[in-house]
Amino acid sequence: MYKSLVRGGWWGWMWQSPPMSYQPPMSNDEFRRAGHEMIDWIADYWERVETLPVLSQVEPGDVRASLPAAPPQSGEAWSDIMADVDEFIVPGITHWQSPNFFAYFPANASPPSVLGELMSAGLGVQGMLWATSPACTELETLMMDWMIDLCGLPDRFLSSGAGGGVIQDSASSGALVAILAARERTAGQYRWEELVAYSSEHAHSSMIKGCRIAGLMESQIRAIPSDETHAMDPAALRQAMIDDISEGRRPFFVQATSGTTSSTAFDPVDAIADVCKEFVAWLHVDGAFAGSAAVAPEFRFVNAGLERADSYTFNPHKWLLTNFDCSMFYVADRQPMIAALSVLPEYLRNAASDAGDVVDYRDWQIPLGRRFRALKLWFVIRTHGAEGLANFVRSHVEMAKDFHARIEAHPQFEIVAPTTLSLVTFRHTGGDADNERIRDAINNGGEAYITHTKLNDQTVLRLAIGAVRTEQRHIDGVYSLLAALA
Repeated sequence: MYKSLVRGGWWGWMWQSPPMSYQPPMSNDEFRRAGHEMIDWIADYWERVETLPVLSQVEPGDVRASLPAAPPQSGEAWSDIMADVDEFIVPGITHWQSPNFFAYFPANASPPSVLGELMSAGLGVQGMLWATSPACTELETLMMDWMIDLCGLPDRFLSSGAGGGVIQDSASSGALVAILAARERTAGQYRWEELVAYSSEHAHSSMIKGCRIAGLMESQIRAIPSDETHAMDPAALRQAMIDDISEGRRPFFVQATSGTTSSTAFDPVDAIADVCKEFVAWLHVDGAFAGSAAVAPEFRFVNAGLERADSYTFNPHKWLLTNFDCSMFYVADRQPMIAALSVLPEYLRNAASDAGDVVDYRDWQIPLGRRFRALKLWFVIRTHGAEGLANFVRSHVEMAKDFHARIEAHPQFEIVAPTTLSLVTFRHTGGDADNERIRDAINNGGEAYITHTKLNDQTVLRLAIGAVRTEQRHIDGVYSLLAALA
């Protein structure tokens, strides 16, 4: 039966036909020309992005409706593709690189980081193992150690000790890995359904999502009240743990935040660490935005308490000139994490890994595959240097101080939370409706983009300063818009 199918069937036809040869539609010379044009396009975009509406003005479905419903049967000219980018894609972009982007937190892209991303794409490295590209792994380990030096982080996170660091795609993935490592550390002691995780009521939503992905139910997640500065209350945390233990539950994971999304509030990490030590709970600290400020020594208060944390994460792709995705994730003890995440099929075995002489970052993250992210961070650090990175952060903090002072002096606005770095939280004294009106008027006008949050059950406006090209004149401009709408 098998022989007849091979001789006379589909496989037989395949063997008798001449082999197909793939002909790439873009030669190396054409790629060179297109690549040069692409760099010019990006540079031109950065120069003109200030003139574009910051928040995309398209309606839902507009972009898709403007493009063909089916893919082309034959390849198209590169010039036609780029023309469609200008006509259909750019209008549908919210311009995170605009100097008038003050929403959420920044997502920086700078020339050296873009070139690093381009090189990473061209090399096409899959860095799941040390053996699959030693430079990918070893440069990443070096960059994690460099960042410890640049930001004054605790030595317990150095790769030369029991801990170490890895570049994750986001702080969300870092939180999930920390939750899984914390769960692993409790293995054999408690049933999974007994475990409880804790964070501030103002913690990032990624903590809740990470708990859900890890298998916790909503009943196993606690939101701890905050104090008057919107920081987690350690006494409330301790009482919540006591209450859970009295009902047969076991505290196992706490996420503290160094710079919350809503107001850059700083949870008292040292006091929280005391509670975690008492109840043997894993302490993870999320410094996604604020952590980058530590490149300037005067802002290293953002590191307070980290010498007692089990894990820590912050994102250079927010405020350190490195394009998404590039999130630093550190652990003080890598063994629980590796035990939770390592699966070793035969086809991944190799001499270096078997000897235990190398780091295999596949065991430090959720997916198996990984890109050469360290290149862009290396390019950024070497291009700017420690002082250049510090001055970049300092410039935004100074702009925030200026904006804070203007808002504080305006009779119809009030500051809602302390301005510790480059986020200013404020509101119109007229109430929620006025704040929503002002937000919508600015965003719909396209001249700037701001977002809001809720603090003390009130709508609060947020101005996050951190875009690469933001200058004092842009702060002057957004203040003028706000004053005119007050």
